[in-house]
Amino acid sequence: MRIMFVGDIVGKSGRETLVELLPRLRRKYQPLFTIANGENAAGGRGITPAIAKSFYEAGVQGITLGNHTWDNREVFEFIDEDTKIARPANYPPGTPGVGLRYIKANQTELAIINLMGRTFLPPLDCPFRVVEEMLPQVRQRTPYIFVDFHAEATSEKQAMGWFLDGKVSAVVGTHTHVQTGDARILPKGTAYMTDVGMVGPYDSILGMETEAVLKKFLTQLPVRFEVAGGRTQLNAVIMDLQPQTGKALKIKAIRIDQDNPFED
Repeated sequence: MRIMFVGDIVGKSGRETLVELLPRLRRKYQPLFTIANGENAAGGRGITPAIAKSFYEAGVQGITLGNHTWDNREVFEFIDEDTKIARPANYPPGTPGVGLRYIKANQTELAIINLMGRTFLPPLDCPFRVVEEMLPQVRQRTPYIFVDFHAEATSEKQAMGWFLDGKVSAVVGTHTHVQTGDARILPKGTAYMTDVGMVGPYDSILGMETEAVLKKFLTQLPVRFEVAGGRTQLNAVIMDLQPQTGKALKIKAIRIDQDNPFED
């Protein structure tokens, strides 16, 4: 059973790149499930109902979020009703939305869990304890469990991977927008990758215009960041899971940009 996960989709260029390339990627890799992180999709901050719909039409079956979940107020209009969107599960009780979604294809059910780290990010509930409490019920329903850990620190991401090794099918990181070269299968059968990377501007700093970011570093003055234009990139990851057990068999990073063109 194959899952494809697409990294943080940033702004209009990220959305357009996803719509252009995802159908071709799905034809090439034939995943049963396709998931994407959409927390930066609306101008780099948040997501809207229209954007979510365009992702579904392109072939996305589940969307995860992160620290920009609430940046676009339109999210409050649909996050409770949209059964394909998971926001970080370790937001406090009573927060709109849920951190666990189940999606189904060909009589196979995949659990999607979204978590957010606390190092250099808002002090939410402990993601380790929250996911530990969730898993017994999830595993009664399906052995196929995918975790998007939206976190800043590589140490916290690695810690989550080892913490969940053998308990879930995959733990992959988002948020830092730079694809890491450490995709691997952990000893007890969990696929792991520190960060999948992003979809959007290639000539940018984490998707934002380079001049604005450089000005911030050089002057320390307030600067408004805008999503960059120009050439684009798409970063994703493919994971093959063992039938019945849900353990990972293979994980492969996908990188498409000016220096790594897509090949059908």
